[in-house]
Amino acid sequence: MNNREKLRWLAFDHHGIVTTDQAVAAGVPAVELRKLAARGALSRVGFGVYRMEEAPTTPLTPYAQALALVGPGSMLADESVLALHELALVNPRAIKVATNRRVRTNLPATIELIHRVTTDTVEVVDGLATMPLKDALLACRGRVMRERLAEATHTALARDLIDERDAAEVLQRLEPVST
Repeated sequence: MNNREKLRWLAFDHHGIVTTDQAVAAGVPAVELRKLAARGALSRVGFGVYRMEEAPTTPLTPYAQALALVGPGSMLADESVLALHELALVNPRAIKVATNRRVRTNLPATIELIHRVTTDTVEVVDGLATMPLKDALLACRGRVMRERLAEATHTALARDLIDERDAAEVLQRLEPVST
């Protein structure tokens, strides 16, 4: 298998996005990425992040690109997790990505970087690291209507995205505090 075929497999597994680190781990030298980008097979989207032109764009490609641009240890957060699961009718302007490390690269306006201590609990949805759905639902309180979050919780429970205990906790914490 030649280098381009290896990159093609990586791209198809990662929603069309390939990083230099992934390529090197697969045995493809970093210089090959630059050569293929110069020939038009790859598009450079950021430092060490490329999009394979042969790979189809999916609805998850922008999320994969955002995570790759922020770097290792990052995860989708808050409304972006709800949008990924198509819950609560949210369509954020920017993809929210949480990380606990410093990011030195300039990110496009389509990515909102959130500096937060990321938990050890990371869910993986179609190869994309996300904060747990329960935590995302609770993090959206005050920014997403309570009724939409309650409906999203019921939908997530019906689709087996969260368990009954987590759903009950979210619904209980969404209730307005009575005085």
